[in-house]
Amino acid sequence: MKSSFYLYMIRRTFLFLSIVIGLLACSDNDTFTTSPNALLSFSKDTVNMDTIFSNYGSRTHDFWVFNNTSDGLRIQSVRLKRGNQTGYRVNVDGIYLDNNYGSVLTDIEVRKNDSIRVFVELTAPENGELDPQPIDDQLVFKLESGVEQVVSLHAFAWDAIELRDMVVKSDSVIESQRPIVVYGGITVDSAITLTIKNSTLYFHDGKGVDVYGCLMMDSVVLRGDRLDHMFDYLPYDRVSGQWGNKGGIRIHSSSKGNKFRRTEIRNAGEFGVRCDSASFDADVLRLDMERCIIHNCKGVGLVSLNSNIRLRDCQISNTQGDCVSIVGGFADISHCTLAQFYPFVGGRGAALRFSNLLPLYGLVCDSSIVTGYDNDVVMGVNTDTLNIFDYRFSHTLLRTPMVETEDSLRFVCMIWESPKDSIQGKQHFRLVDEQNLKYDFHLDSISPAQGLGCYY
Repeated sequence: MKSSFYLYMIRRTFLFLSIVIGLLACSDNDTFTTSPNALLSFSKDTVNMDTIFSNYGSRTHDFWVFNNTSDGLRIQSVRLKRGNQTGYRVNVDGIYLDNNYGSVLTDIEVRKNDSIRVFVELTAPENGELDPQPIDDQLVFKLESGVEQVVSLHAFAWDAIELRDMVVKSDSVIESQRPIVVYGGITVDSAITLTIKNSTLYFHDGKGVDVYGCLMMDSVVLRGDRLDHMFDYLPYDRVSGQWGNKGGIRIHSSSKGNKFRRTEIRNAGEFGVRCDSASFDADVLRLDMERCIIHNCKGVGLVSLNSNIRLRDCQISNTQGDCVSIVGGFADISHCTLAQFYPFVGGRGAALRFSNLLPLYGLVCDSSIVTGYDNDVVMGVNTDTLNIFDYRFSHTLLRTPMVETEDSLRFVCMIWESPKDSIQGKQHFRLVDEQNLKYDFHLDSISPAQGLGCYY
C-alpha cells in the first residue's frame, strides 16, 4: 500500500510540474513588448517588380517579415501608403489588404523568433505616356509601440496596345510607337497582305503568326511578353521558348512574296520561321530576308521545305534544333552568320543542315560564317539518290572537316575551321557569355573571318 501511495504522489507531482512548466513556457511565448527599440526585420527593404504592361497583372513577388527579438511583437496595422491609387495588391500572412476598405490590415501578432510572409502583385492603370512610368508605393508596418517601418514597392508600368486572336481579312498595316501585346496569335488570310513596320510585338505564350497570304515586315521585333527576370542576372528575354509553342512565323503553302527587313525574331518555341512545302517556283521567292536576326529558339531557327528563299546579311543563332534547315527547293545565302552556341542542352542541332528528301535544286552559300560548339556543324545529307542534290559554297568559313573527295569542286576559296585552330568557335566573336546568356556576333578583331558573315 505504501509503495502504491508513493507512486501515486510521484505521478501527481510530475503532472503538477509539467503543468507549471507548460504555463511558464506559454506565458514566456505570449509576452509582447511595446519597446520602441524592438523592431521587425525584413528579407528585403525594396520589392522591385521590373516593368509590366499597364492593365496586365504582374507575377507574384514575396518577402519575409522576421521577429528576432526576445519578445512577441504586435503589428497594429499594415497599410499601403498611397491606399488604392497605385494598383498594388498585398497579402500579409494569408490575409489580403482589401483595397475597398482602405488597403489596411490590423492586429497581427508575430511571436519571438517567428516570421510571416508577405506577397505583392501589381496591376497598374494606364498612364497615357509612350515610355514606361514609375509606380511607387510603400508598405507601412506600424507596431504597437507606435514605431513605423517601411518596405518600398517599385515598378515601371508601360501602356500597350492589345491584339487578341487577330485575323487579318483585308490588306492592313500595323505600326506603333507603343508596345503591342499579342494574345492568341495573328492569322493572315490567303490573298491578303499584312505589313508590320517600326513596331515591337510581345507575344503571350501560345500561337505566333500564321501566314496564308503575305507578310511584309520592316524594323520589327517579335519576342515574348515577359519583361521581368527569371533570376536577378537573367531576364526572360534571354530565355528560349517564351512564345510560339507551335512556332513563331509559319508561312503556309499558299503564301508567297514574304519580305522581312531589319527584323528580329527571338526566344520563339518550336521554330522561328517555317516555310511549308509548296509547288516549287524558281521565279518566285516565298521568303526574302535581309538584315534579320533569328535568335535563341527552342526548336529550329529557320526551316525551308521545297521553297525558294533568299537570306542576305542575316544572323541565325543559338537554337536547340538546327539554326537553318533546308529540305529541298532553293536557298541563296549570302553574308550570313549561322552560329550554333545554344547553351542549355547537349544534342543541339547543326548550324546548317541541308538534304534532298525533296529535290534540292540549289543551295548557294557565299561570304558567310557557319560555326558553333561542335566539331562539325554543317550537315549535308543525300537522302534520296534519285533526287537532285545541288549545292555550292564559296568564300565562306565552315566548321566542318575539309572535303577532299570529288565533291571538293563544290567548295571555292574556303576557310575550313577546326577545333585545333588557335582562333575557332566562339573566339571569332566579341561576346559569347554562356553564364549570363549574352551574345554579340560582331567579329572580334582577331578573327580570320574578316569580311565574312553579316557584320562585315
